[in-house]
Order: sequence, then C-alpha cells, then structure tokens
Amino acid sequence: MKTLQRKNMPLNEKPLNKMSAKYLLFTLILAVFLLGAATANADVIKLRPDHPDRYVVAKGDTLWDISAHFLESPWHWPEVWSYNPQIKNPHLIYPGDVVLLEYDAQGRPVLRVSRGKPTVKISPKIRAKRVDTPIATIPLTAIQQFLGQPRILSERDIRNSAYVISSKDARLMSGTGDKIFARGLIPGEDPNSRYAVLRIGKTYRNQNAARGDILGYEAIHVAEAKVEDFGDPSTLRVVQSNRETLAGDRLLPVKASGLDRTFIPHPSEIPIEGQIISVIDGVSRIGQYQTVVINKGKQDGMETGHVLAVFQKGAIIRDNFSKNRGEHVTLPDLRAGIVLVFRTFDQVSYALVMEAYTDMRVYDMVRNP
Repeated sequence: MKTLQRKNMPLNEKPLNKMSAKYLLFTLILAVFLLGAATANADVIKLRPDHPDRYVVAKGDTLWDISAHFLESPWHWPEVWSYNPQIKNPHLIYPGDVVLLEYDAQGRPVLRVSRGKPTVKISPKIRAKRVDTPIATIPLTAIQQFLGQPRILSERDIRNSAYVISSKDARLMSGTGDKIFARGLIPGEDPNSRYAVLRIGKTYRNQNAARGDILGYEAIHVAEAKVEDFGDPSTLRVVQSNRETLAGDRLLPVKASGLDRTFIPHPSEIPIEGQIISVIDGVSRIGQYQTVVINKGKQDGMETGHVLAVFQKGAIIRDNFSKNRGEHVTLPDLRAGIVLVFRTFDQVSYALVMEAYTDMRVYDMVRNP
C-alpha cells in the first residue's frame, strides 16, 4: 500500500512525528525564555550618561568607585565583567591598570582590564603606577574598627567568656601599661596571647519585639591586653586602650579579620526583607559610609558582599479630595539608599552605607535592590 504524499509537501521532506513536534515546541519556548532573560538583563544594566570609555585605576580607588564611573548601579559589576584569559583573577585590580568599556556582539556593555606596562605620563601631574596591593571593594578605613575584634555577641558568648575582676592596687579604671586580673582564661600555647577587652553595650532586638527576643549584644571594644601569666586569676597587661578598662569587662581572643579585600558586590539570590535596627555611634540620621546593623544574618542567608536597598515606609495621609472624603492612603515606600554587607553574624549583619539619597533612620526597611 502506497503512502499518500501530503499536498504541497516537497518529496524529500517527511511529516513531523509527535516527538519531533514536541522537540520543536520545547526549542521555541526555550528561545523565547532566553530572549526574555537577555532583554531583562539589558534593562537592568544601565550605563551612566556621562560614562568614560576608559579609566586608569589610581591608588585609593575602590571597586565600587570604579564601577560607579561606568554603571548607574555599581553592584552590577560582575554582570558586565569580561574575563581575560591572560589574567588569573580578573577581580584583582591594581593601580595603573586600565578599565575599558567595550560592547559584545549583541551590543551589551562589557568592562575589561588592560594589564601590562604601567601608564606613565611625562608631566608634573600624578602618575598611575602599579603596586603589589590590589584595590579594595569598599573603603576599608570606614570599617577597620569592626574587623579585628568580635563586635556582636550572643548570650552564650557572654556566659562562656572570661572577665576582668580587678586591676593592680584595686583601681576602678585601668589604661595602657596597667596590669589587670581576669578569671576564666584557658591557658594557651602562646604565653603572649592577646585578648580583646569588651564592654557589653546595647541589646539588639527587632522592632516591637518581646523582651526575650534578643538577636545579640553590642560588644564595645575597650582595649587590648596581653597575658603575662595564666592562672586563676590570670595576669594581663593592657597594651592598647581606647577607653578605661573596668571590672566586669569581657575578654575574648584577638583574631585576624579574615576579610577578603576583593569580595564582589552582588544581590542576594533569595528574597531579603529586613530592617536597620541600629547605627554605630548612635546618630539619629544615617549617611554615606556609616555602619548600620541589619536584623538578618547567616541563618537568613546573608553573605559578605550582599547589596541591599534601603526604603523608608510610605507615610499615611488623609485624602480630602476623593469620593470617600477623609479616607487614609498609604504613599509608596521611598528608596533612601544602598548598603553593602561586610560582616555577618548568626542573626545580624554589619552593612556600610554606600549611597544615601536621603537621610536614613533606624527601622527603615532593607530588601533586594
């Protein structure tokens, strides 16, 4: 029996079977999805109207600063970064490197680093010069005081920590060079072990939280002391002091900060809904390069480098012009700034204000940008 040829179908073509049709449909859906994703990405990546085509990295620059020269949203840096095969780690950028703005085959912006001989200008102006230290992501001077010592403690941390019981001659206060005595130190291998002297400060809670709902305790860095003799009590000498050491102050081992200078800013992959619950130094209004405490931590998925937008809750006003005269209307939330998380704890995190469009306040909301 002969197979009937479908009308107008070339002789060398065969009718699609069910599997071929499904494959064609899947391919079409995938293409539409990828096109939509590319379009969405193009909408997100926006260049500054006054962007340069090249920028020579100078000493003191940060990754955020350089990104802000080119992009309206500096945290999108990784999405436009061109990975140069000849550079082992393209995120390590040095003074003297040249950042170039280019475009790929689809017309999307791409940032590339030209690395080679340092740029030298024969003039009395400042010269770009290569050094061995890569630039940092954010200004480290703004967060240095929060890196070396533990700054937020849990109830368990406090309960298990050593504490100062007295000083030489039973003085009420001790400073640099004075001897102090402490209980609870565990003898270590290093006879010159150093400890941070900490004073327990404010209690961190969520807004309107119950009295027992504690996220952590502020640990104010008071001094640094070196062990001279372990025992019960142990003898230490204060080697550096920010304020006077008092009986009852806590002692915890000094640790290196462990901060990666070149971590890459990036939005969280999961939805974040939190609040600023405190600002360091207790100011009422928050501006650029101030450190804030956010009520989200490691257990909430927070990571070093996460970028969050700050929003002020929209005011509730009375509408005297509607049909229902006097009804209350909530205005849209106002975007107030951008913060970058640089240190995380179990339930809270430290974040640095990178951009401030208006004054921010404690209990302003933070969420994905």
